[in-house]
Amino acid sequence: MSLLKQLFIAICLLLAVAFTGSFIVGVESSREQQLSQLRSHAQDAATALGLSLTPHVDDLAMSELMISSIFDSGYFASIRLIRIPDNEVLVERSTDSASETVPKWFSSLINLQPQTGDALIMRGWEQAARVEVISHPNFALARLWDSAIGSLAWLLLCGVVSATLGGWLLRQQLRPLDKMVQQAQAISRREFLTLNKVPRTPELKRVVSAMNQMVDKLKTLFAEEASRSEKLREEAYQDSITGLANRRQFDISLANQLDTNEQNTEGYLLLLRVNDLAGLNQRFGGQRTDVLIAAVGELFKRLLAQHPHGGWLASRSRGGEFSLLAPGLGSEEAEQLANDLHDGLQTLLQTGASDCNPVAHVGITAFRPGEEPAQVIGRADQALAQAQSNHDANRNWARLDDFSAQPSQSLHEWREWIDEALNKGKVQLYFQPVVQCGNRDQLLHHKVLARLLDPQGDAIAAGRFLPWIERLGWAHRFDLAMLEHSLQHLQKHPSALALSLSSATIRDSNAFNALIDLLKQHPQQAPLLTLELDERHLPPAAELDQLSQRVRDCGCQLGLQHFGGRFSLIGNLTHLGLAYLKLDGAYIRAIDLENDKRLFIEAVFRATNSIDLPLIAEMVETEGEFAALRDLGLYGAMGRLLGAPLPWRG
Repeated sequence: MSLLKQLFIAICLLLAVAFTGSFIVGVESSREQQLSQLRSHAQDAATALGLSLTPHVDDLAMSELMISSIFDSGYFASIRLIRIPDNEVLVERSTDSASETVPKWFSSLINLQPQTGDALIMRGWEQAARVEVISHPNFALARLWDSAIGSLAWLLLCGVVSATLGGWLLRQQLRPLDKMVQQAQAISRREFLTLNKVPRTPELKRVVSAMNQMVDKLKTLFAEEASRSEKLREEAYQDSITGLANRRQFDISLANQLDTNEQNTEGYLLLLRVNDLAGLNQRFGGQRTDVLIAAVGELFKRLLAQHPHGGWLASRSRGGEFSLLAPGLGSEEAEQLANDLHDGLQTLLQTGASDCNPVAHVGITAFRPGEEPAQVIGRADQALAQAQSNHDANRNWARLDDFSAQPSQSLHEWREWIDEALNKGKVQLYFQPVVQCGNRDQLLHHKVLARLLDPQGDAIAAGRFLPWIERLGWAHRFDLAMLEHSLQHLQKHPSALALSLSSATIRDSNAFNALIDLLKQHPQQAPLLTLELDERHLPPAAELDQLSQRVRDCGCQLGLQHFGGRFSLIGNLTHLGLAYLKLDGAYIRAIDLENDKRLFIEAVFRATNSIDLPLIAEMVETEGEFAALRDLGLYGAMGRLLGAPLPWRG
C-alpha cells in the first residue's frame, strides 16, 4: 500500500475516532440534561397539582377533573392520587404509548427512564393524600433523536470535507515523492531528469536536493567519459586540419564496405590529389598550404551534406590526397559527382580561397563486396594517373572499371520488380542471432534482415536492392512491409526481434504514423520488438525525443546501430531510454590485433557502462575479435562467427 493511501486512511481513522467520541459525548450530555428536565418537570407538575387539589381534597370528582386536565397535556406517563392512611389510589391516569418517530433501537440504546415527582395534600395540619407524577420520556426521546441526527449529519459533513481537503493537501505535499519515483525510474531507463521545482517541506526538500545532486553527478561523470572517448576517437580517426576522416578510418571503412555482408552494396571510390603540394609548401609557406587543404576539405564536406543518408565517407589520406567512399553510387551519378568536384575546385580557385594556384586531379573506380581493398585502391590510383596524364582543362578526372561485373538492370526494371515484390508481399525474412559475450549460448535477440524475391523467384540480398529502394523513394514502404512480416512472424513464433528503420521513415511523418498505428494494433507482439535507428542518420534532438517517446508508448524498445562515427552525440542520448547501442563493425574488425581500436572501444564501454547502457558489437568475424570483446566486458555480439542470417528454424 502506498504512503499516500496509508496516511489518508490514518487521517480518516483519526477523524472517525474523534467524531465518534464527540458524538457519544454530545449524546450523553444531552441525555443527562433531558433526565434533569424530566425530573424537574415531574416535580413541578406534582407540586402545582398538590396545591391545586388542597381546597378540593374531599371532592373526588373535582380532583379527578383536575388530574385529567393536566394529564391530557401528553407529557406524563402516570398521575395518581393516593390516600395516605391506607395508600388507596383514589384517582389514576396512565398511558404506555411509545413515540412513533424514535426507533426502538435508539430508545433501548439511550435507556431514558421516566422520572417521578410527588407532593403532599394537607387537610389543615393533617396529611390527607399524596400526588405522584411520572413524566413520560417520549418527548425527551424525540428531542434527543432529532439532536443526534443533526449532530451526526453535521459531523459526517465535517468528516467528508476534512477527508477531502486532507487528501488533497496530502497529495499536494507528497507530489514530490511521485516526481522522485519518476526520476528513479528514469535513471533505471538510463535517463537523467532533474526536478526543477523543489518542495518547501524541509524533509522533502532535502531528499529532492540529494536526488538532483546524484543525477547531476551522473551527468557529469557520463559527460566526462563521453568527452574523453570523443577526444580519443578524433585523435585516432580524424584529420586535424580538415576535420575529415584520416587514412586509418578510410582503410577501416573500405575494408568493412568490401566485406561480403549482405547489406553491403556496390559503389564508387574517388581519389583526389593536389599536385606538387611539397612545392607549394616551399613557395608559399605551410600556413597558406594548410588553408588550401582546409578549403578542399570543406568542398568534400559540402558534397557529403548533399548526400547525408548514403553512408558516404570523405577522408584525407596524407598531404594533398583525399578520398571519397560512396557506396550505392551509380555509374552516371559517379560521373556527375566527378564533374561537381571539378566545378567545386574551379570555384575554389576563382574565389581566391587560395592563391597557390594548385592543380588537382580525380580518379574514379567502382568496387563491389568481396574484392580486396588493395585491388580497389590500385584501380583508383591507375585512374588518377590517367587523369594526371590527361591535359584536357575541362576534365580533371578519369574513370577505371576493369572488374567483370554482371550486366546491371535499368532503373525501370528495378522499379517494376521491387514494386511487385512489395505489393504482393514477396518479402522473405532472414534472422541473425545476437548473443551474450559472456555466454555465447545465451541468445539476446534476432536481427531481422530481408530478401526480395525477383520475378524468377530468386532471393535477392539487401545490399543489391536497398540502394534502388532509396533512389525510388520507397524506403518507407519497405520498412512498413518488413514490420508487417515481422509482426506476423511474432504471432506464430514469439521471440525477441530487432528491426532496422530507414531515415526516410523517420523523416516522413505520415510514414512514421502508419508504422506507429500498426504497432498499436499488435499490443502483444510490440514488446518483443526493438526498432533500431542508424546513428549516422539521426533526426534533430527534439524530433528524436518525440520519436523515442512514441515508440515506447507502443511498448517497443529503441536501439541504435552502426554507432561510433558520431560519438559526441552520446551526451544527447541519455534521456531516450535506449535498449542498447550496437557498435559499427568497422571498429570491431581486427580489434584483437590493433591496440588503438581496443583503446577506443574500451573508452566507449566506460562511458556507456556508467549509465548501464548495454553495448553490442556488430560484424564479429573471428574468435580473436570475440575474445577481445569478451575481455573488454561488452554485453553482446553478432556476426558470421556467431551465426549467419538464415530463414527461421524455430
